[in-house]
Amino acid sequence: MRVAVTGASGLIGSALVPHLRSVGHDVQRLVRRAPSAPDEIQWDPVAGTVDLDALQGVDGVVHLAGAGVGDHRWTTEYRQEILSSRVDGTATIAKAMAALDPKPRVLVSASAIGWYGDTGDREVDETAPAGSAFLSDVVRAWEAAAEPAAAAGIRVVHPRTGLVVAGQDGIVGPLTSVARLAFGGHASGLGGAFGPLIPLVRLGVGGRLGSGKQYWSWISLRDEVCALQFLLEQDQLSGPVNLTGPVPVTQAAAVKALGAALNRPTVLPVPSFALRAALGEFSTEILGSARVRPRVLEDAGFAFQDPTIESALRTALAGT
Repeated sequence: MRVAVTGASGLIGSALVPHLRSVGHDVQRLVRRAPSAPDEIQWDPVAGTVDLDALQGVDGVVHLAGAGVGDHRWTTEYRQEILSSRVDGTATIAKAMAALDPKPRVLVSASAIGWYGDTGDREVDETAPAGSAFLSDVVRAWEAAAEPAAAAGIRVVHPRTGLVVAGQDGIVGPLTSVARLAFGGHASGLGGAFGPLIPLVRLGVGGRLGSGKQYWSWISLRDEVCALQFLLEQDQLSGPVNLTGPVPVTQAAAVKALGAALNRPTVLPVPSFALRAALGEFSTEILGSARVRPRVLEDAGFAFQDPTIESALRTALAGT
């Protein structure tokens, strides 16, 4: 397949592009600057433009671009940027694909488990309704923005990604290491949560966040990448698909597993009030719980390389 990818320089995109090429796909990267390489196509999600001539002939698009949920405090302005970067970018890609002739076969348009809101101990799958939190509203609008592609007869898949377990820190911003840990893709689906946590645990200063009883629905980076390939290639799949590992764990259990992998203690918790002081409104997402099952992937026969948090952590640590 000839595949175009937005967000190709991010944590997931930078792993996805070489993986797709390694299995034989021809990959083009959509960039916002003037193209400087033969595999680049220019687009401007703010202006709503894409170089349609360069995009002509693509079979599918993987759309990953969007402002980081945890890069800044949630001011009124940044909340709007979180929303508009996803909705505007998705609408731009969907309309461009609908305008092509022949039309691409598939749009894999990034989404997130933020759709479900705080589920507590209740397990949810793709049939569950949207929650009522800010990020639930964002994901609802984000997925709806792909409608022009679906209306044009293009197969549209929404991979609702959970917390990505990766051995690197893809998060930038002015906050502390603990705050950056909290940003690690739990709600946005973008970024590696365990990268910034690893040095803290190695120093013996890592521990649970808040009560630690909240569920983290995680996925290893290599399973995330392979699942995106799976969604591109499986013609029978459309709509929302949870990209999470088969066994969600509590945050305390995840940190304990990391401590065991590093042979370090994890006894210094970060209290809820400290998270609220450091993160403001975003702390509600960190202290919330999302127990999400990847039912569609499982039913479709997807084989996880890292079915447990321990395996995912070993894979992440092997890459550091």
